[in-house]
Amino acid sequence: MTSIGIIGSGFGAIATAVELTQNGHENVRLWERSAELGGVWRDNTYPGAGCDVPSPLYSFSFAVNKDWSRRYALQPEILDYLRRTAADYGITPRVRFEHEVVAAHWDEPARQWEVTFAHGGTERVDVLISAVGQLSRPRLPNIPGLDDFTGEQFHSAQWRHDLDLAGKKVAAVGVGASAIQYAPHLAEQAGHLTLFQRSANYILPKPDGPLPRWWRGMIRPERGLWWMFGEQFSRGLDLDSRTGRAIGRICELHLRKTVKDPQTRAALTPDYPLGCKRILFSNDFYPTVNRPDVTLESAAISRILPEGIETADGQVHEADVIVYGTGFDAQDFLSSIDITGTGGRKLAAHWADGAHAYLGMYVPGFPNLLVSYGPNTNLGGGSIIYMLEAQARHMRQVLDRLEAGRWDTVEVTEEAEREFDTATQERLGSSVWGQCDSWYRHPSGRITSNWPGSTKPFERRTRHLVPEDFAWT
Repeated sequence: MTSIGIIGSGFGAIATAVELTQNGHENVRLWERSAELGGVWRDNTYPGAGCDVPSPLYSFSFAVNKDWSRRYALQPEILDYLRRTAADYGITPRVRFEHEVVAAHWDEPARQWEVTFAHGGTERVDVLISAVGQLSRPRLPNIPGLDDFTGEQFHSAQWRHDLDLAGKKVAAVGVGASAIQYAPHLAEQAGHLTLFQRSANYILPKPDGPLPRWWRGMIRPERGLWWMFGEQFSRGLDLDSRTGRAIGRICELHLRKTVKDPQTRAALTPDYPLGCKRILFSNDFYPTVNRPDVTLESAAISRILPEGIETADGQVHEADVIVYGTGFDAQDFLSSIDITGTGGRKLAAHWADGAHAYLGMYVPGFPNLLVSYGPNTNLGGGSIIYMLEAQARHMRQVLDRLEAGRWDTVEVTEEAEREFDTATQERLGSSVWGQCDSWYRHPSGRITSNWPGSTKPFERRTRHLVPEDFAWT
């Protein structure tokens, strides 16, 4: 029986593990670096942390959650759902906690992956599946003087719940998807909050609120409606689309209605095409900016001083605490793990100019390596869980054929990977994501994170295995 090792225990790992174990692949284990299951929903516990995908869409199709308490679920409820699902499907006992994978080496004579852990131990598996995702490693900004600050500072994914912020001067560096969720809570606690904004966001009103118990029985039909909305929303990210113009108009009206001061409104108005950077949802961020004890600072940060932050205009903003909402190392796919394939090939070197993989899952030169939530599988709209399930089903088909044919190895051909990547990059090159710099793009200019379009085409593309695209040995 083929032995399978999965790195991680977030949504991608659980989706893959359930798909495999429910279809006859029993020799499955998961390695988790932490002492608890949950991935990004375990790590991101900042105040207000939640999903910007409607709750009805944010559960597996095989375990639809009918008990969401609100339209947009918060972190504790999402984490509870994930852990409950893992337990219900028998995945939790398969997780080996506090096993941080630091290296994986393809042993060609044995035709196995040798996996090395941070504690020094090793294990061998026939098939290695990475489910570490794209947003697992917090990234601090490259700002001079970062270590000179004498107050407390931390990344939003490593929230310091022990700190009492009452009466403190708090600086929030970065105003993105996480920051617009925790900024209103910071403003309630701090004596004064300064928001350092590098670029403005398109922000839509959030149709949020508690779900009454009688409505929770409508989750399944509402799930279908939200899925169709997500597909249309993705199409709205095409340049000059009618849907895109409508979304942009709603964003403009939301800003105009909520922020009355012309200067502040101008600072909050994006100067790039809609969708080029992540579109956000919030009802309370703009009211937070309106508060008299909140300052929005758009001047670039020049350096960190012992007493605070200096901006390019020479102004020094004193701070007792700095919170960095500066995102994740989204472009460094699997860079935290030293992966070596055939002939000593390093995955990091192979991806030096930006990650790429057939269907976002398979890399030539790295047999029996499968990647969940890999290159070009992220979304600008819709639910990533739909994509993760599609990937899990395709991986299962690959492993079904591997075992049925008694093959030892499976590896995507260079030609299949190249053709897929070329077609994907051509579509992305004419998309809105090619119009500005964002975390979707590698420094080389390659758009490595996103899938070009809605989720249904990806599901269709991955629905059936094409054996000819792989070498079976």
